[in-house]
Amino acid sequence: MTLKELQPTAIWHYFSEICTIPRPSKKEGQVIAYLQKFGKEHGLETVVDAAGNVLIRKPATIGYENHPTIIMQAHMDMVCEKNGDTVHDFETDAIQPYIDGEWVKARGTTLGADNGIGMAAQLAVLSADNLKHGPLECLFTVDEETGLTGAFALDKNLLTGSMLINLDSEDDGEFFIGCAGGIDTTVVYDYQPQPAPDGLFYFKVSVKGLTGGHSGDDIDKGRANANKLLTRFLWKTAQETKLTLASFDGGNLRNAIAREAVAVAAVPASYKETLRVQLNLFIADVEAEFAVTEKQIKIDLESVSKPVAVIDDSTAKRLLYALYACPHGVLRMSDDMPGLVETSTNLASVKMGENNQILIATSQRSSVESAKYDVAYMVESVFVLAGATATHGDGYPGWKPNPNSKLAKLTAETYEKLFGEKAKIRAIHAGLECGLFLEKYPHLDMVSVGPTMRGVHSPDERLHIAHTEKFWKLLVTLLESL
Repeated sequence: MTLKELQPTAIWHYFSEICTIPRPSKKEGQVIAYLQKFGKEHGLETVVDAAGNVLIRKPATIGYENHPTIIMQAHMDMVCEKNGDTVHDFETDAIQPYIDGEWVKARGTTLGADNGIGMAAQLAVLSADNLKHGPLECLFTVDEETGLTGAFALDKNLLTGSMLINLDSEDDGEFFIGCAGGIDTTVVYDYQPQPAPDGLFYFKVSVKGLTGGHSGDDIDKGRANANKLLTRFLWKTAQETKLTLASFDGGNLRNAIAREAVAVAAVPASYKETLRVQLNLFIADVEAEFAVTEKQIKIDLESVSKPVAVIDDSTAKRLLYALYACPHGVLRMSDDMPGLVETSTNLASVKMGENNQILIATSQRSSVESAKYDVAYMVESVFVLAGATATHGDGYPGWKPNPNSKLAKLTAETYEKLFGEKAKIRAIHAGLECGLFLEKYPHLDMVSVGPTMRGVHSPDERLHIAHTEKFWKLLVTLLESL
């Protein structure tokens, strides 16, 4: 069975088409063109703003002209993560989805259901001629995953509706009315490359097979961070013997928990056998610590040829100490909403850059604005004390929950009537664009909905088939009710 044979056919048809269109963050040109073509083919007013956001308007169904204008919103871009052994170019290659039992997955890459399924739902509504609804405004934003630049640049006069349904959530039966704000902290080390010394045992040590996941939604699940594990082994080795570090490459995206990391280093030749023994002991410790959350963890060590150059000893030492000290994970749980992460930080990536630089990306999230900056400054302090420079991005605001939201209440009531199950209304630690929308349209009543997804921001991303059908039924019923 193919995706287009799944029910409801309309939403799966458009999701299948979206999977064929490359759409990395900041490179959404092809999907923008696709949306423009869609709007033209269906005779719908289509607007593209200076940032690349696309708005498609659909008139009300006959008899519903006096109903309020409803805004639906999803983002175009996707997180581009793949397994180390997967050959895939996200700028040119199509995602390869397939059905695995009750889930839809992708072969070796992220699926892009975040937020492709939200886009597909909007297109299915826009193309349908048998639904009942008031005037619709369907907003497709760019670059949600790496900067929310589309939401930042959204014109204050573009939208006319008073209610907005964000289609970027990942839990059936859970509707969100608030989210964390976030900020990025970027670190740079300048180092002096040195000729690689002779007479050493050069090796490559790699951490693979970790679960990874969304740095907001999955940060509280106890998953390992490959950058932290690799640093821990290298640091410990450096306490036992002379360690020479040639390179460190771990993680990829600031909003994903690092799944893989690799370093090239060297120790005295006489320490070669001891190193392997120490690695085995380290693996045993790590496997025991993460026995529940990381069942596929794999740490390998192999000899390599001597590289041309290595990192100078002073920078290498300061780098490892700072990476070890850098906080990662949950820092505080919410007092107002039990079970909700309030503040966290993610040691996202460590990369060898150009011009003899080492680049470190981190991201901080909090539903408390002051705490967001506090943890960002904490991360900055760690690295500045260790001789690096640190800068912060502009950040984005959180979405303060509105417990009196009529839209959220109606969404929960509609869900319960349709499926006989009680819905939950809550906030989420992940970032959504709703906080930025509220800054420009403070009158908006908003709710975020979506089908169940798991493993988001990792190649284990999967979309629940039956819950996607429930998501569709809820959405079309809600549009008629509104």
